[in-house]
Amino acid sequence: MRGSIHSLAARYYTDPAVFRLETEGLLARTWQFGCHASELAEPGAYVAFEVAGQDLFAIRGRDDKIRVFYNVCQHRAHQLVEGTGTTRVVVCPYHAWTYELTGELRAGPNLKAVEGFDKSTVCLTEVCSEEFLGFVFVNLDPEAAPMDEWFPSARVELEGWVPNWSDLKPLEWVEIPEHCNWKVSVENYSECYHCSLNHPTFANGVVRPETYDIQPQGMCLRHTTECQSLENMTYDIQSGFKHFDGYSSWFLWPLFSFQVYPGNVLNTYHWRAVDADHVVVWRGWYSVGDVDDPKIRQLAEQDRATTVEEDIRLVESVQRGLHSRGYRPGPLVVDPKGGVNSEHPVMHLQKWMREAVDGQPQ
Repeated sequence: MRGSIHSLAARYYTDPAVFRLETEGLLARTWQFGCHASELAEPGAYVAFEVAGQDLFAIRGRDDKIRVFYNVCQHRAHQLVEGTGTTRVVVCPYHAWTYELTGELRAGPNLKAVEGFDKSTVCLTEVCSEEFLGFVFVNLDPEAAPMDEWFPSARVELEGWVPNWSDLKPLEWVEIPEHCNWKVSVENYSECYHCSLNHPTFANGVVRPETYDIQPQGMCLRHTTECQSLENMTYDIQSGFKHFDGYSSWFLWPLFSFQVYPGNVLNTYHWRAVDADHVVVWRGWYSVGDVDDPKIRQLAEQDRATTVEEDIRLVESVQRGLHSRGYRPGPLVVDPKGGVNSEHPVMHLQKWMREAVDGQPQ
């Protein structure tokens, strides 16, 4: 097929060397989700997490600013915190070197004995971070461009679809281990060519597939669609906000997506790449003040029983197929008009993936 665009070779999804290159390069130089700001409600509140093989923690300062640091003491490299908690100062468990919430060294046992030592020269290593609609993102690249440059219009659009975002807190995060490469899972999420055949609840009860389209917006893939007959919705969608009768999503390359269901219900995906053959996906659901909202619980249960379970089978089968000696990458179905039966979003993803590994624009 002259002029066709073929899918990536299997090695991009199966070779541990490719995964190492991604961890050291792509995943360390892109914006990654760390935690939700509501977990850092007061000065001294902290959350530890991992990004691109690096242990980090976010902490709220007395100036109300959220900062993210590498989770390592500058003395002898012991990790500083685990999990979540609240502290007045950050104290290393190894030798009790103590840091301010801003990262500066405050004190350490017998430091007076060190001739010429100037504690002002020691500080925890800070990581680029941003709060994006209540979500804390980090980028290990100290020269990273702001998120609004990476994902133009996404913040403003989401504020229009989720005007009460500052009141939302996580109600539940459903952890979904998948035996596949992270790119297989992301590609599956980013096309609806497979939806009518594999997601009957989503395709027949939520969106109108014939109106579904996905287009790049910087390093964001913007999903737009009309909804199915709203009188058949299984929950009350009258939120009082604009876009209450719509569905849309914003995939932020490479590992996070915001989705808004009818009724202005926010939910998210975030992926954590484990190794070449494994990824963990967290499906997040949010409610005002984390009140146990039956509508949100119902949506989460429906989603877990249908779309999530259906996708697990699909992506794990693809990963097994990528290990087959018989696989020859076929052409992507790229329709110039876009639409639900086109794989143009996968084309964009694979271009970004190839450039990240090979270092050359294609």
